[in-house]
Amino acid sequence: MREEARAIRQQQIERAAYAVLEEKGYAGASMLAIARRARASNETLYSWYGDKTGLFKALVERNASESRGLLEERIAAEGEALETLRAFGPMLLDMLTGARAVALNRAAAADPSGELGRAISAAGREAIGPLVAQVLLQAREQCRLGFDDPGEALELYFGLLIGDLQIRCVIGRAPAPSKDERERRSERALQALLRLLPA
Repeated sequence: MREEARAIRQQQIERAAYAVLEEKGYAGASMLAIARRARASNETLYSWYGDKTGLFKALVERNASESRGLLEERIAAEGEALETLRAFGPMLLDMLTGARAVALNRAAAADPSGELGRAISAAGREAIGPLVAQVLLQAREQCRLGFDDPGEALELYFGLLIGDLQIRCVIGRAPAPSKDERERRSERALQALLRLLPA
């Protein structure tokens, strides 16, 4: 199958996976149900994704890929670290509060096996956190921030940026923020970080 055709088919399968996930939850979202919804063969899903965990891990990774790509590119370029955070913050908020992330997190909360939660953590926080820590270290090297423990600096930044917004979106107590709101929240978090961790 040509790459372009495969990419289109994957998008169809992944849309079907989200639809089945919202209807049946993670436990009820079988590969067969997803294949039927996508009008694909069960064999295709197993061939491409391995199993259900592999499929949902692919969904999580696709959701996180833009943010991860931006960080990797900016870290390699060794540019202005605060500008990297300025560009990254709104993107991360969009990823965490968008409809797809909300659906995945709701399903993970209802999954007694913890399987989906582990996949979300591995492709999300565990993959992106170390990259953000690298950006914070660059900011320290550029004399823009001052801290001893990059892990603590990372926790502080995430706390300032995200707070309880993600969980409020997941439980339906807050709407996904608009682009302007994401940018304002990100800038506010960055300015607070500069005050709390002065160079």
